[in-house]
Amino acid sequence: MDKRRVLSLRHVLMLSLALNVGLILRLGYVGENWRAEQSVHGLCLEEKQYRNIEASMVDCDQKVAHVSKTKLVETTTWSTSTAHKEVEDGGGRVINLDHGDPTMYESFWQQMGDRTTVVISGWQYISYFSDVTKLCWFLEPEFARAVIRLHKLVGNAITEGHHIVVGTGSTQLFQAALYALCPPNASEPMSVVSAAPFYSSYPLMTDFLESGLYKWAGDAHKFSKNRPYIELVTSPNNPDGSTRQAVVNRNQGILVHDLAYYWPQYTPISFPADHDLMLFTVSKSTGHAGTRIGWALVKDQEVARKMTKFIELNTIGVSKDSQLRAAKILQAVGDSCDPVGSDEEVQPFFDYSYILMEKRWKQLRAAVKNSRLFSLPDFPTAFCNFSGCSFEPQPAFAWLKCEGEIEDCESFLRGHKILTRGGKHFGVCPKYVRISMLEREKNFDLFTQRLSTIQSW
Repeated sequence: MDKRRVLSLRHVLMLSLALNVGLILRLGYVGENWRAEQSVHGLCLEEKQYRNIEASMVDCDQKVAHVSKTKLVETTTWSTSTAHKEVEDGGGRVINLDHGDPTMYESFWQQMGDRTTVVISGWQYISYFSDVTKLCWFLEPEFARAVIRLHKLVGNAITEGHHIVVGTGSTQLFQAALYALCPPNASEPMSVVSAAPFYSSYPLMTDFLESGLYKWAGDAHKFSKNRPYIELVTSPNNPDGSTRQAVVNRNQGILVHDLAYYWPQYTPISFPADHDLMLFTVSKSTGHAGTRIGWALVKDQEVARKMTKFIELNTIGVSKDSQLRAAKILQAVGDSCDPVGSDEEVQPFFDYSYILMEKRWKQLRAAVKNSRLFSLPDFPTAFCNFSGCSFEPQPAFAWLKCEGEIEDCESFLRGHKILTRGGKHFGVCPKYVRISMLEREKNFDLFTQRLSTIQSW
C-alpha cells in the first residue's frame, strides 16, 4: 500500500510539473507572438484592436434621431460629451474613415427588432433556379417586387420597360455590364472612362481581369480617341457628391449610370432616372453592405441576357438567402415610408437617415470652420420630390481639401491617426481626401472633435 501511495504521489508531482512547464512555454510563445505582431502592424493593429473591442460592446451612447411622418425634427448638431471623450482618448485611437462601411445604420435596424428577421428552413431554396421562365432565372420574385415597389415610392428610377438583373453587389454587376456591352470581336479593347474625381475602384475593377474586351482609359475629360467607349456616370458622385452627367458625349459612346447614392438621405430626388443601364446596391441604400446584393435596371434585353450569362458563369447565380433577406429589408423600408397602411410605431427610414446625415454634415462643417486648415465643397439647394422640401445634398462621403502648404492630405491626417483615402486614388491631386460619413456615432464624433483641434501643420 505504501509503495502504491508513493507511486501515486510521484505521478501527481510529475503531471503537475509537466503542466506548469507547458504553461510557462505557452506564455512565452504568446508573448513573443504578441510582440512580433505589435512591431509589424503598428497603427493598423491598434485600429483593429479598437474596432474589435467596439464591435463586442453595445453602443449605448448612440443617439437616435427623432422624426415624425410630417416634420423632420433636427437633432443636436454637436455632442456635448464629445470633448470629454477626446480627452479620455488622448488622441491615441486610430479613426478609420477610409472605407464606406455603412455602420451608422445599425441603430435604426436595432430598433426595428424582428420586423426584418428572416427564417429559412433547411429544405427551402436549395435549387439553383428561381424562375426558369424569366430572363434572369436566379432572381427571386420577392426581391424583384420589393425593388419595383421601393423605386415607385421614392421616385428615383423608372422600372417599367427595364429588366432587373440581380448581382452580388454592384461590383459584380459592374463587371457583368462591361462584359455585356463590349463586342466580342473588336480589334482592340473598348476604352472605359469616368470623369475625375472618379470612384477609386473603377480602374482596379476594370483592369483586374486583364480582359481583351475592355480596359481602363482614365479621366473622361481627357479622352480623345475617336473609337467606341463606355463612360461611367456616377451620380451623386463618389467621392465628391456632385450631380453628374455624361462628359464625352460622342456617337460611339455607351453610358452606364451608377446610382448607388441616388436616395433621399443623400440628395434631393429631382426626377425618376430612366437610363439604359442603371446600377443600385443595398449597401448604400439601406446600409446592409454585408448582404452583398445589388441590382441593375436594363432596357436592352440582349444586354440584360449577357449580364445574366456573366453572373451565371461567374457565380452560378446569386445567393437566395441574401435575396430574401434584402427583400425583407426593402419591404420594411417601403412599409415605413408608404403613406398607405404604414405602421405608426415605425420610424420612416428615409426620415431617420436624412436627419442623421444632416446632423453629421453640420457637425463636420463646424469642425472644418474651427480648424481653418481644410475646406469642403458647397452644394446647390434643390427640391426633393420625395420629401417635399428643398435641401442641399449631404453625400455619403466628404471630399475634404487640405489648404495652404499641406500637399499630401492623406499623409497629414494619418499623422493625426485619421485614416482616409487620398485624391491620387480618384485621379486628382493629393491635396484631397475622401472621408466616410457613414461610421458609427461615437467614431464620427471623435473624428470631428479631433479634426476641429488641428490648428497647424
